[in-house]
Amino acid sequence: MGVLSGKVILVTGGAGGIGRECAILAAHEGAKIVVNDLGGSVRGGDEGSATPAQQVVNEIKAAGGDAIANSDSVSSRQGAQHMVQAALDTFGRIDGVINPAGILRDGMFHKMPDEDWDQVIDVHLNGAYNVSRAAINHFRDQEGGSFVHFTSTSGLIGNIGQANYAAAKMGVVGLSRILAMEGAAKGVRSNVIAPFAWTRMIATIPVKDEASAKRVERMKNMTRADQIAPPSIALLADGARDVSGQIFVVRGNEVFLMSQPRPVRGMARIDGWTPETMLDQCLPAMKGSMTDLGATNSVFTWDPV
Repeated sequence: MGVLSGKVILVTGGAGGIGRECAILAAHEGAKIVVNDLGGSVRGGDEGSATPAQQVVNEIKAAGGDAIANSDSVSSRQGAQHMVQAALDTFGRIDGVINPAGILRDGMFHKMPDEDWDQVIDVHLNGAYNVSRAAINHFRDQEGGSFVHFTSTSGLIGNIGQANYAAAKMGVVGLSRILAMEGAAKGVRSNVIAPFAWTRMIATIPVKDEASAKRVERMKNMTRADQIAPPSIALLADGARDVSGQIFVVRGNEVFLMSQPRPVRGMARIDGWTPETMLDQCLPAMKGSMTDLGATNSVFTWDPV
């Protein structure tokens, strides 16, 4: 009896990386799985293939589990509905969604083609909307269900060259928060994980200097996709019914609960502010509490455990 015994879970991007590890562990923990994967490239936009998802299904079945494959795209609303309907038609219900499906199209913002912006927003943010919208009423009707969406420290903290990805991933954080708030009365939960893990998507990030090369090598050796799966599966379990609306970072064997935006410093003037008093008084007083422009590696400065 695993922690997901009797549950039906949809895993997007389930043919490789984090998605594959989540699908396999969820099945090991007793869930029936819909393994979704378009089977396309890391950049997206290509036709894809059903074969990668089916290979994971075959692996799950060989280990004694139960799973089906789906090759629809999360960027398609109809495709997301097909994923959920496949769970209902085959297994009779759906209890959770793990949603790591994604692409990367990195580049400096001032050089970014509109297509690269649109594609990343479509897969990450619209994809999160599509699968959530397809599942939400089933969760509400049965008064139980859980979303595990994926954000990124590229959005939470920032990384140069990833404006499209960061914007999409921060949108996912906002979506998850509202899903959690609106779903609380119906037993519907939603959380997000920002993963550090070496996957084929991370492997596409360009290495431009020695420091970046060393950082990438540390990530490759010390952060693995299989380390992201246990927290993801735990958030779907009944034992986490009181955990919702949270942001977690998973880095190697480390799990961090992240802060969420709240006031850090306030000032008021009875007679109101002018541009001059803002410049002379307010902004200088707040400067010491402002967040710097450091990227992710300026916050997580130590090697993963």
